[in-house]
Amino acid sequence: MSFSDIIKNSVISEFSGEFSFTKVVISILLAFVIALFIIFIYKATFRGVVFNKGFALSLVLLSVVTAAIIMTVTANLALSLGMVGALSIVRFRTAVKDPVDTVFMFWAVGAGIMAGAGMMFWALFANVLMGILYLALSFFSKKGTGAQYLLTVRYSPEAAQDVKQKMKALPKHRIKAKVTAKQSVELSAEIRLRNKDMDIIDSLHEIPGVFDASVIEFQ
Repeated sequence: MSFSDIIKNSVISEFSGEFSFTKVVISILLAFVIALFIIFIYKATFRGVVFNKGFALSLVLLSVVTAAIIMTVTANLALSLGMVGALSIVRFRTAVKDPVDTVFMFWAVGAGIMAGAGMMFWALFANVLMGILYLALSFFSKKGTGAQYLLTVRYSPEAAQDVKQKMKALPKHRIKAKVTAKQSVELSAEIRLRNKDMDIIDSLHEIPGVFDASVIEFQ
């Protein structure tokens, strides 16, 4: 049988695969439930300032739409070839600031693919396992290293030696910038701190000649 005969038979026997109302409903609901689980993991591990509800809802639509596309592709060969051509001209230009958001989008697409392909058990098992592993990884990484801060200290040139000695007592840090003027010096350093280490920052004010010291958490 030639390739053209395969295309003709596929067009004539539309929805030739096992494509029923029950399968559609189950696949869509499964993709929806898994997407809600993905949103739960995303919200539990979110480290930003403002939680974007629009992005979270888009994960649900992304998973459900992907499941519908996969069911369409598996049902008819001609439709699958046409869909490949149609999707190849689509360009998404939405900027994603956090690389983790890109991973969650890819996760939602993968969940939709598994649900649309009818892999019910493996879709649930794989996604729950990935969620548990990511939760554990996020918890232990946050617990072990602390939050990331930008430390800024402004002091007089006479206090430079005392500030240098105090900086050595701080946890692991890296100097990012140093601005020197006639009457003051401003030092900026990247540092990781836990809540119990905040007292070390307060001790900088005790040094004579230190005008101010501040820490700002940043991503």
